Amino acid sequence: MMADILAGQPAPLFTLPASDGSTVELAQLCGQYVVLYFYPKDNTPGCTLETRQFGELHEQFQAANAVILGISRDSIKSHQKFIEKLCTPFLLLSDSDSVVCTLYDVLKEKNMYGKKSIGVERTTVLIDPEGNVVQVWRKVKADGHAGAVLAALQSVTS
Repeated sequence: MMADILAGQPAPLFTLPASDGSTVELAQLCGQYVVLYFYPKDNTPGCTLETRQFGELHEQFQAANAVILGISRDSIKSHQKFIEKLCTPFLLLSDSDSVVCTLYDVLKEKNMYGKKSIGVERTTVLIDPEGNVVQVWRKVKADGHAGAVLAALQSVTS
């Protein structure tokens, strides 16, 4: 069990395969803000809504020197279909072995119709150009979240 990710701490480093066939290393993104949003599953209503809203605001995030990365435990193939369906303008990363989800402490016990399972709790982490955590959003409600993250980003970059 990892300690909670807190503002002001260095963000845990990772390397994951991306939806475009590349590999993304957090350490290589120094010099820009990084929006990491962890979501449960491709093609589910909340995740589709959240990803679509981040996509709609993508140019504004770019204008604020930020890169958006979506992370779930889905496969690269699943991510590619999801991106194609939504015309998503940013990369989705596959954490199929849950290493990064564990590192960022987003795996939580969920209870669905009396059946317990471990799943990804919708969480977003904003990381500054030096690699430190600026803000963490836990138990995110998908609708409107991308706008809230953008507002927080703009408040620290303006």
